[in-house]
Amino acid sequence: MTPLQAPPGATLQDRLRALTLDQLQGMRRGLEKESLRAQPSGALALTPHPAALGSPLTHPGITTDFSESQIELVTGVHASPDAVLQELTGLHQFTYQTLREAGDEMLWVSSMPCGLPTDETIPLARFGSSNVGRAKSVYRMGLGHRYGRRMQTISGIHYNWSLPGVTSEQYFALIRNFRRQAFLLLYLFGASPAVCSSFVAGRQHELQSLNGGTMYMPHGTSLRMGRLGYQSDAQASLNVSYNSLEGYAASLQDALTRPYPAYEAVGIRNPGGDYNQLAITLLQIENEFYGTIRPKRVIHPGERPLHALRERGVEYIEVRLMDLDPFETVGINAQTMRFIDVFLLHCLLTDSPPDTPAEIAELKHNQHQTAARGREPGMLLQRAGREVRLTEWGAEVLAQCAPIAAALDAAQGGTQYQAALAAAQAGLADADTLPSARVLAAMRQDFGDSFVGFVRAQSLKTQAALQAQPLSGEQLAQFTALSQQSLEAQKKIEAADTLPFEDYRQQYVSAERLQLSPLEAAQA
Repeated sequence: MTPLQAPPGATLQDRLRALTLDQLQGMRRGLEKESLRAQPSGALALTPHPAALGSPLTHPGITTDFSESQIELVTGVHASPDAVLQELTGLHQFTYQTLREAGDEMLWVSSMPCGLPTDETIPLARFGSSNVGRAKSVYRMGLGHRYGRRMQTISGIHYNWSLPGVTSEQYFALIRNFRRQAFLLLYLFGASPAVCSSFVAGRQHELQSLNGGTMYMPHGTSLRMGRLGYQSDAQASLNVSYNSLEGYAASLQDALTRPYPAYEAVGIRNPGGDYNQLAITLLQIENEFYGTIRPKRVIHPGERPLHALRERGVEYIEVRLMDLDPFETVGINAQTMRFIDVFLLHCLLTDSPPDTPAEIAELKHNQHQTAARGREPGMLLQRAGREVRLTEWGAEVLAQCAPIAAALDAAQGGTQYQAALAAAQAGLADADTLPSARVLAAMRQDFGDSFVGFVRAQSLKTQAALQAQPLSGEQLAQFTALSQQSLEAQKKIEAADTLPFEDYRQQYVSAERLQLSPLEAAQA
């Protein structure tokens, strides 16, 4: 019996008991971690992605995100948080070893960027001359035109998670509850309460000046997830509902096919013939839609993500609101991952009524309030038309998580899930112990309230720690071979292209590619 097949009126405990041991032990997770490459001074590195790291187009574990200077490390899918961290650590070791051989660059350990050059000189990621590679770069060019390049240099950790036997309907129920309770993850794990003043130069903001080079919010948790971060006036007009796969897909389809006047004005190409963006629609492609959580499905080569979801349903969810923790060597630890496992199961197992436009507006308000002022004593959030203290709501959620943590410990052995829950309860009780508070305290104590000074020191400390743990000869040989294979795979893709890029672009963004054919619809 799956959770939502429990009898009508079932409690969380009933649904938890309905989960089998195979399901609990079959929980899977993986990570995607973005980090800027920085110079020792704390300025953005403007060098190309190191060739020794392989092709960002085809390497399974090392790619680039928006910028050529923004490395993204991707793990496989694992049965335990420790196994994920082991792979992520190996990817870091190889990356740092490669950076050391090429010069003195390091990875910036904060979600908010290092010292940035002018917007137009932030380099876009390059993926080679194939059609698929060019499309990736043109998409990023479009993001720069639409939102500015600075905003795209924000980095984070994405947590991919699945549980066997969960249907698309159940994943969407999880997503609705996640959005309701996401404030708790921002509060507990947000680690970006301050930013280099270069990031906000020329922009309207609510930040306070801490010193000449640092802006902050005194009780902020995650500026990355607030009004300064991934925000868009154009996307604010999108009221995407998560009540069903069909409704979600229809909302995205509209945004992917409806021309948006401001983007029509930008045009597909500039007068010189160079591409400005992939499309003039509100969203160029699905990944442009900003959200704290996404339903996902592994796609076939060349397939649109929306088509994959429509044809084969939700396979896993992607949590997108986690900041890099500058106090952790690889940006996250196993205890945090275990809490996310518990939290996601809670979202799956509790009642999840349909969302409404009024509730969606409340959730946006709560996200912004928590990001900017979450640690403020007595902070109030909106819940079903009334105000409630953040700490009271959070305590209610954590209390309900206790049997879930116990069940996971029983399935996995040990008490680590209950320890992760206890740590979250301690953080809720004492805001000074949270990563966001610790960042500000460290800045104040040792770095004259300088954001760049603190993160630069943490980045150098992390660099030294990882370089002191070199890969074995066998591991190094495996990573080196993987890089070489990825470069050869990119060349094969480039050699196989026959279609002119403009034809490829038009085909890829066509509305037909988003929809199921009559045969697929009958089979879905």
